[in-house]
Amino acid sequence: QVQLVESGGGLVQAGGSLRLSCTVSGRTFTNHMAWFRQTPGNEREFVAKISASGGMTSYADSVKGRFTISRDNAKNTGYLQMNSLKPEDTAVYYCAQDPNRYSSSPSNYKYWGQGTQVTVSS
Repeated sequence: QVQLVESGGGLVQAGGSLRLSCTVSGRTFTNHMAWFRQTPGNEREFVAKISASGGMTSYADSVKGRFTISRDNAKNTGYLQMNSLKPEDTAVYYCAQDPNRYSSSPSNYKYWGQGTQVTVSS
């Protein structure tokens, strides 16, 4: 039974930084991992993904050059380093994992965390 828990969200001013963490329990193998975000009235949006081994990463155009996804499989933890934050980055951020798909679509992910709120003020 896989459980994902996000942490590290908070309130920051535009231009600031946050690092989100995603801790994983319940599995002995590594899954592909992605971060998504969602704001009220909008669909869940792809942010970044990383393959199970960490060898491949991909980012949404809106965050390229500002966000970095990484993972430490020995700690069963994934990260999203967010720099140069903008008010438009304000959202609930979700960690997701799937054993089979390295995907940018939320519909392809089997396991989800509860989300962590990121608020960027002007």
